[in-house]
Amino acid sequence: MMYIWYNFTDSNFEVLNKEILKLAIPNIISNLTVPLLGIVDLAILGHLESEVYIGAIALGGLIFNFIYWGFSFLRMGTTGMTAQAYGRKNNEEISLLFFRSTIIAIAGGIILILFQTPIEWFSFLVMDGSNEVEKLASGYFFIRIYAAPATIGLYALIGWFLGMQNARYPLIIALVVNILNIVLNYIFVFKFNMKADGVALGTVLAQYSGFILGLILFFKQYKSYLKCCRSFKKIFNISDIKKFFRINKDIFIRTVLLIFAFSFFTNQSARISDTMLAVNTILLQFFLVFSFFIDGFAYAAESLVGKYYGAGDKLNLKLVVKKLFLWGFHISIPFTLVYLILGKSFLNVFTNNNEVISETAPYLFWIAIVPLVTFAAFLWDGIYTGATATKAMRNSMIIATLIVYLPATYLLTHLMGNHGMWLALMLFMASRGISLFVFAKRNVYL
Repeated sequence: MMYIWYNFTDSNFEVLNKEILKLAIPNIISNLTVPLLGIVDLAILGHLESEVYIGAIALGGLIFNFIYWGFSFLRMGTTGMTAQAYGRKNNEEISLLFFRSTIIAIAGGIILILFQTPIEWFSFLVMDGSNEVEKLASGYFFIRIYAAPATIGLYALIGWFLGMQNARYPLIIALVVNILNIVLNYIFVFKFNMKADGVALGTVLAQYSGFILGLILFFKQYKSYLKCCRSFKKIFNISDIKKFFRINKDIFIRTVLLIFAFSFFTNQSARISDTMLAVNTILLQFFLVFSFFIDGFAYAAESLVGKYYGAGDKLNLKLVVKKLFLWGFHISIPFTLVYLILGKSFLNVFTNNNEVISETAPYLFWIAIVPLVTFAAFLWDGIYTGATATKAMRNSMIIATLIVYLPATYLLTHLMGNHGMWLALMLFMASRGISLFVFAKRNVYL
């Protein structure tokens, strides 16, 4: 207690607190706009004459979730590298990273458009749906795929802004994109009598509007960085490009394993029973809500750790890590209490099926401990991204997935059923937090 109190009264505490909150709060709000858009899309299509339209965007949206989650490395890598250059006050490197990440993002989006047919073919090969749903989902896919350059371009822009310690611009972009998306979806569906294709078109227009807005905001505040580098030779310097992709390759592997772990969890749930799939899908919503909040602080970690790591500021680097964990711990406690006390009441928000509610109730304990078990893994991800210690982050995920999670799932599910599934998932998240803590001395601290 004395140790914690000392840190609370530290002379740098107020300054660091303000820096953390200045970055975390806008990121939390930005994160919360994502599920809001999904809820509105479902509400719009849910008022049409057939449920197949909901199935179409659910299936089509799943394809894009996998594609864009795979490209999320670009945002994380850009944030970490830009924050370090910002800490070193290396304006030329900051400028190079802006051009490099944006060009690579747009190129990646164009490649997705060029290969849209094989992507669509493979996606529907591994997913099941009725013929009508798959036909509508295919139409949705072939429209929305044209948003790829803007969507991935936004990852680069938002990552760069966060690296520049600016969470306000990403918040503005998120609000504009999602509000515009909702308005356009409503207009196309109800005014122009479009269906799932109207939702896809609304998304495309909103994404390009957001990307253009991001460029306008860049020119408004950061135009001076254009003068720092006008050389394509420097932008595409081979050694720098190799470093850029090496860092992002490790984040990509880490992200793929994370997607695999949660997809495997869902698939194993389905193998138990349809009811258990519904139960675990609902329970995962509680998990996601907490993740939206704690990710705000993880994003702040990327920006601040990167800045202090780049500046070689050992004192503030260690101090900001401590403060981030204090915030994470103190946020997880009220979440745990709310989930523990009100979890059963919240079930009615997700379903009115009494059978599903009664089947879900015995597993609410696992949701109650999620915040305390998982907050460290979320924060360490942000810290390691800021320090660009991506190899260690990748290795931690490999250990957690292949050595802990998969064996635990097979063993514990056989012994404990769905309780074993949740225990394995908690061990997965806890092992990530523990291994990243162990690796931190050699990979994070200067």
